[in-house]
Amino acid sequence: MLASAASLLTPRRLRAHAAILALCLWSVYVWNISTPSLLDRAGNLKGTDFLHFYTLGSLALTHRGDDLYNVRTQSELAAQRVPAAAGIRYLPLYPPQVSILFAPFARLSYPWALALWLTLGTLLYGLCCYAIWRACPSLRNYGFTVLVVALAYPAFWHLIAWGQTSALALACFTLAYFALRAKREFLAGLAFGCLIFKPQLGLAVAIVFLITLRWKIIAGALLSALAQLCVARMYYGPGPFREWIRTLLDTPHRLPLLEPKVYQTHCLRTFWTMLVPWPSASFTLYVITALLVAGLTVVCWRSSLPLSLRYSSLLFATVLLAPHLTVYDLVIVAPAFLLISDWIATQPDNATPRLKLLLYLAFALPLVGPLARWTHLQLSVLVMTAILYWIFELGRKTASLTPSL
Repeated sequence: MLASAASLLTPRRLRAHAAILALCLWSVYVWNISTPSLLDRAGNLKGTDFLHFYTLGSLALTHRGDDLYNVRTQSELAAQRVPAAAGIRYLPLYPPQVSILFAPFARLSYPWALALWLTLGTLLYGLCCYAIWRACPSLRNYGFTVLVVALAYPAFWHLIAWGQTSALALACFTLAYFALRAKREFLAGLAFGCLIFKPQLGLAVAIVFLITLRWKIIAGALLSALAQLCVARMYYGPGPFREWIRTLLDTPHRLPLLEPKVYQTHCLRTFWTMLVPWPSASFTLYVITALLVAGLTVVCWRSSLPLSLRYSSLLFATVLLAPHLTVYDLVIVAPAFLLISDWIATQPDNATPRLKLLLYLAFALPLVGPLARWTHLQLSVLVMTAILYWIFELGRKTASLTPSL
């Protein structure tokens, strides 16, 4: 049955499915934002989360480091600069250097700053997908299909709709992949270290490379992260860094503000939070399953599998292990779809039916994530875990077939 279903997933059908999905998603997006005011048809501020970055940039322009973690002050400033945003509040969790990055945007009016940011995010996403596609020889003849599928990826749609920063994280992971491919582990570490702006995305990387003793990667990551934090310290002084650490430690007590729509999250912690109503039990299950996922990923990384599959396992583990991961952050696994598809194209048709179906589901299930509001079951997490386990099993089979020396 799996083989029969997988046989239906031909490039032509995938291209058709993606084209229909892309048309639907982007038509809804254009219709929703085609209003004369800064509020969309649903009554939300256009760009949504970009308002927070715009406000941080405004604080950076005037060196107001003491207000980087003051929710009330930021809400008042946001309302001053963007009157349509009156009453909107965000939990400030980004490290202080992020505000410096957005200072140039804060010099523009909000509509122009948002347009520039969305353009840059789209270009960055497109360049990363293009670079990975070029590195996949078996996909060279499917350029148009890859383009259509990339446009249809629900995580990318959410990235633009929310005005978020996840394209920067995708760029970090893409650069790290090419550095590892060139056997430049220190450079890969520098790319991984840039994830300090979203530290939850570095958890899997830290665990895997510490356990596997990849010291060049660890050294590069530490240097890159410390360099960013030093820039912020020189700009603001030590105060904002201490406030950032204090805010991070207090995050468990402020989760409702951080995750107002928990059904839009796709990681193991919130998977158990939605499924099990008792906080202590759900957290225990998260820790147990996170350790299992980390163990599987370490085994994958130590195997003789090609880098494309090992790196894909790391990307899926990054999503699963992150304590907080919203739907737009799923753009970081875009390279995994391409890398695994490239590997599948080199295998016999009857060797990978289950993996083909799992990839298809992992791509599409973020669309139905809101159903978890009622079912309390985030199916995307189960599917991503299944893909990781499939790679793990392949690594074990490969090891068993390798003759001992």
